[in-house]
Amino acid sequence: MISITVTALVFGVVFLAELPDKTALAGLVLGTRYRASYVFAGVAAAFLLHVVLAVAAGSVLTLLPQQIVHALTGVLFLGGAAMLLLKKDDGEEEVKKPADQSFWKVAGTGFMLILVAEFGDLTQIMTANLAARYDDPVSVGLGAVLGLWAVAGLGIVGGKALMRRVPLRLITQIAAVLMLALGAWSLWEAVAG
Repeated sequence: MISITVTALVFGVVFLAELPDKTALAGLVLGTRYRASYVFAGVAAAFLLHVVLAVAAGSVLTLLPQQIVHALTGVLFLGGAAMLLLKKDDGEEEVKKPADQSFWKVAGTGFMLILVAEFGDLTQIMTANLAARYDDPVSVGLGAVLGLWAVAGLGIVGGKALMRRVPLRLITQIAAVLMLALGAWSLWEAVAG
């Protein structure tokens, strides 16, 4: 059974953490050069693979005693918040342009770009933490995939307009505050438990 609460929480945290990420910018760049549906297909497939790997890793963590899991996820959330608050803007990355506009070339470019760029990324680590924290792999996986797909869709279709209306720094600060709260809550549970 899917928990709407867990899915919504994971969606919100992953969505906010991914918005200021370089992959949102890469999706925007690809979306301006190629057919949006082709780009989204490749990007969505890569994010799905990353979430499956993260949820599997987080599910393994649930085999540890609950206090250790809470302490570990708390420290990782606090580290993630620090990464968001301290990260410098890398600027635009160069995206290799496929030779033609066919579905497989464009989707393959989007897939490979995200597959490489997101491996071990903050949102993948965060998804593993959330899977360990809630011991609900389906709800966590669904929330994470939907959050990543929403950011990819926004980046591909309307990223420039969104960034003109909402300052990227504000989005980053909101994501960091949420991660600080989750980290403090996990550490409190580790100590109180």
